[in-house]
Amino acid sequence: MPTMTETDIPANLAAVRVRIEAALRAAGRAKDSARLIAVSKEQDEIAIRAALICGQREFGENRVQEAQRKWPALKRDYPDCVLHLIGPLQSNKAEDAVALFDVIHSVDRDKLARALAAEMPKQNRRPSLLIQVNTGEEPQKAGVVPEAAGAFIALCRDELELPVIGLMCIPPVDEEPSLHFALLREIARRNNLPELSMGMSGDFEIAAGFGATMVRVGTAIFGARTP
Repeated sequence: MPTMTETDIPANLAAVRVRIEAALRAAGRAKDSARLIAVSKEQDEIAIRAALICGQREFGENRVQEAQRKWPALKRDYPDCVLHLIGPLQSNKAEDAVALFDVIHSVDRDKLARALAAEMPKQNRRPSLLIQVNTGEEPQKAGVVPEAAGAFIALCRDELELPVIGLMCIPPVDEEPSLHFALLREIARRNNLPELSMGMSGDFEIAAGFGATMVRVGTAIFGARTP
């Protein structure tokens, strides 16, 4: 698949938005009930600015250090941007993550939760948090396993008083994603959490049908990343 250029991005963004609205409509949901997060990991500032010019304001990055290189200047130019951390977060990067990101999707263990709880009052910043659930229980993948999700949510929300707003998952690549989206939706329902971050370029329309409130789309907007 050829790498797209910044001149393709406006059309790509428009097409993705149309597909999201169609999927929401088919599911009987309001057209603005799922937010598009443009995944800008490994994309340069030229590509990101092309999306910003088109009105896109929510972006996802996988790594704290990469985001630190790109986003301070972009946020100064576009102060209404919402920056999401969608990749794994090390506990020793909690300070940097709290300082830069507005939403963190990958809270998945006690040590990290406590590091975030300690850091937020120091900076007087409270980015919204999502608990990452490893719905496929894959040993190589981050996330709390489903049977432990309720207890971990209670720790984060009740004991540590963290601003937990929802759940995130990344289904196994070789399994039907709808099964995992349905499971995540049920865990969120049981724990009274309103936000569901699920769905990527290959399955965001399915995710919209299962209640996603945030879909994370990179390749369909920016093209294939260069290895």
